[in-house]
Amino acid sequence: MKAATRTVRLDLTEPLRISRSVMASRDAVWLSVEHGGVTGHGEAVSSVYYGLDAAALRRRFADAVRELGRYPDPAAALESLRAGELAGGATPPAVRAAVEAALLDLVGVRAGRPVHRVLGFREPPVVATARTIGITSPLHAATQARALTASGFQVLKVKAGLPDPEEDVERLRVVRDAAPHARLLLDPNGAWTPRRAAALLPRFAALGVEAVEQPVAPGDPEGLAALAERSPLPVIADEDAVGLEDVRRLAGRVHGVNVKLAKCGGVHAALRIAETVAGSGTALMLGCLTASSLGLAPAVHLAGLARWTDLDGHLLLAHDPWTGIGGEDGHVRTSGRPGLGVEPRAVRLGRRAEVGAR
Repeated sequence: MKAATRTVRLDLTEPLRISRSVMASRDAVWLSVEHGGVTGHGEAVSSVYYGLDAAALRRRFADAVRELGRYPDPAAALESLRAGELAGGATPPAVRAAVEAALLDLVGVRAGRPVHRVLGFREPPVVATARTIGITSPLHAATQARALTASGFQVLKVKAGLPDPEEDVERLRVVRDAAPHARLLLDPNGAWTPRRAAALLPRFAALGVEAVEQPVAPGDPEGLAALAERSPLPVIADEDAVGLEDVRRLAGRVHGVNVKLAKCGGVHAALRIAETVAGSGTALMLGCLTASSLGLAPAVHLAGLARWTDLDGHLLLAHDPWTGIGGEDGHVRTSGRPGLGVEPRAVRLGRRAEVGAR
């Protein structure tokens, strides 16, 4: 097998402010794996929170590419990855997830089957995705909420965590007024103390919030579980639920865990988490980092497993260089094409031009 990488910059339509940072762009590294004239693709994106810039990603991908060269075919490499022998413990989960995505894409294309069929799922997922509204002015938040629900979004996720919590309450209130029928999620990104969370959650529950992600700072899963036990609305662990061991500690003690493939290590790691929480009373949320359609596609193939789906990272971009999972109408879906089912947007535009010229 042959493999190569390419680094690109992904610019957001507007800066996204959360409680701990403001982001206007991020770097993506694309991995292409070729075997027998067929190519599979995967993507990892930079993350300040996880300590990964583009240079670090490229170094880690270089190590993974060297390892891939030892395998005779993608199926063997994929099996080795599942067993933890390829792209092992020293490799960041985001890189492992991208390597697995490229291999799954390649295996699916060669077999003529979409990835969800390769994984054993019969039905192609079509699910409502949340759309994020960052920390912004109440007027802008309300304008966004009206526009998004008019476009078909049924779920809105509102960021919170300002020093003055009354600003968060007001932002949520105007979003509720602007989108009275939307399902609302709240995400302070760990900005609150346990005392502040206990005081605020009843107020947000009264405003119709369906669930809250990581209300308190990560690092104290026992405290998060204690808060969830007395919370008037479901509590979803995010930063406190990185991998399988974290989830095992929290299963049955929080209402949900936010599974991000770049956080846990990929599709099969996510499936192990799903097996772990099954029947425990803890539901799955599928989340994402801001990335292209290529980066989000693997999670879309798992979307049927989730109670909450938050796969809107590609919708925050000024220009998504890939296409194939939809989302503009509030629903993400697999395309039905083999593999991940995505393709470079330039390819799609080229096909349309050819059709128009006939």
